[in-house]
Parts: sequence; C-alpha cells; structure tokens
Amino acid sequence: MKTVLGSTSTPVRLSTGELRRVNLNGNEVPYVLMRCKRKTIGMRVDSTGLTVRIPSRESLRWVESVLQNKADWIVKKLDEWKDRKPREPAWEEGAVFPLLGEHWRLSITASGSAQMVRTLEKTGAEQKQLGLPLPSILTPQQIERLVMGWYRSQAQICFSERIAFYAPKLGVPLPQLRLSYARTLWGSCTSRGVVRLNWRLIQRPLHLVDYVVAHELSHLIEMNHSSAFWRTVESIYPNYAAARRELKKSG
Repeated sequence: MKTVLGSTSTPVRLSTGELRRVNLNGNEVPYVLMRCKRKTIGMRVDSTGLTVRIPSRESLRWVESVLQNKADWIVKKLDEWKDRKPREPAWEEGAVFPLLGEHWRLSITASGSAQMVRTLEKTGAEQKQLGLPLPSILTPQQIERLVMGWYRSQAQICFSERIAFYAPKLGVPLPQLRLSYARTLWGSCTSRGVVRLNWRLIQRPLHLVDYVVAHELSHLIEMNHSSAFWRTVESIYPNYAAARRELKKSG
C-alpha cells in the first residue's frame, strides 16, 4: 500500500536502513526505515517484519504520524504473518509429508513395516510407493530419520535425472550434484562445476524443480544474473518468469 501525505515539520536526517521502534495500539513494533528517491511513503509487511520507505527529505515526526494513522492495518498484517509461520513437522505415524507437490502419508502395516503412501487428490484413494522394513513401534526421532532419509533419496534421484535432462540442452558437461541444507537458497553453482540443490526443493512440484535446475545449470555458462544469463535460462526453460514468481511466493 502507498500513502501520500504532506510534511509540515522540519526534516530530520535519518540513515538508510535504520532499525527503529514505534508504539502502535499498545504494541512496540520494530521497523526498518529506508530513505529513497520517491514521492510517497511505502509500507511493506512480510516475514521479516515492517519496512517503511520514505522520500529522502521527510521527517521522523511525519513518518511516525503516518504509522499511527495506519496502526490497525500494520498490526493486523503483522499478526497474519505470525500465523503463517511454518509449523514443525509431526514425526508420527499418519503424518503427511509433501513430495514433488503431492501428499504422502507415513503408514505402519500390519506386518510391522513402515511405508510412504500417496494420496490421490481427485479420488481420495491411496497408492503405495515405498515400503520400509522398520519396527512398527517407532519413536519420533526414528520417524524423523526415516522421513529425512526418504527425502534425501528421492531428491538425489530426481535432481540427478533433471540435471541429466537439461545439461545436454545447454551443451554443458554434467556437474557434480550435492544436496544443500541452506535456509535461504534453493540452489547454487560454483565455477568448478558443482551444483548444490536444496533438499527441500523435492517438496515442490516438478516444474519448480526444473526451473531451479535450469537456473543453476545456466550459471555454468553465465556466472551472473545479467540479461545474457536470463536468455540462457529462457532457452531451455521458456516459462522461467512464472516459475520464479511461484517459487518466491511459496516461500
């Protein structure tokens, strides 16, 4: 949202990217204040909190008066983001885990083995994919190890297949594949030909896996994000812009 208001007070010089706090509806709200070349005030609330961008010469008093006027909206949006925080997975029988955009349930069979069962969205029926010979009585720690091992195995197989599919399209040799456990990156590529893909990517639909694979392989040709780089991505993944937006939106 954007709000346009006039300023009647004397400008106060503030540093770019300054962390400040303001009391809104009885709540102490931290926010990042940034000065930039614009004519209006801009506010954004996301997973990192409140960011306020203002014209370079506006005063702190003016900024805080605008925040007070928009206090209800700001507090509401901050509360919504708190509710969006991902919950820890339930490491227990019957828990559901995503794989390539589909839902898989951990089930214990009558014979005492564990298996991952896929739920078919249209019919609600279930289809077994993988049986794992484990005791029927499992601790949460054992289930966590089981599921994480399953994820890593599926990721290694899927990512290797997609790299083998896209690399020849670019005419680049098959890179080394390593699974990544980064918190903020879906993938990375080094000049030595090592591609790292985040294991969590296996939870996303296949077309998003393909986008990240195409993106990182393109870095073997262009080690930057120039227009030449994006043309390289587009040459093997034409719908990259839509996939990029979807991946960013998914978090």
